[in-house]
Amino acid sequence: MNFFIFVLSILFFSTKAYAYIGPGLGLGLIGSIFGLIISIFVVLFAIVWFPLKKILKKNKKKIKEK
Repeated sequence: MNFFIFVLSILFFSTKAYAYIGPGLGLGLIGSIFGLIISIFVVLFAIVWFPLKKILKKNKKKIKEK
């Protein structure tokens, strides 16, 4: 309960930080987020595509044998 009150007091009674994020840091952050999202999609695609490719190749061999 004390931790909850502490967190709420920090959130509601904090002062301004006067911080500046320059364009280099901002673009680097955006680039790394995009890279992370794209790599997740590539991994998911690879997990789905390669087993599907093997199954399709087996089906082609079966059709050619008949």
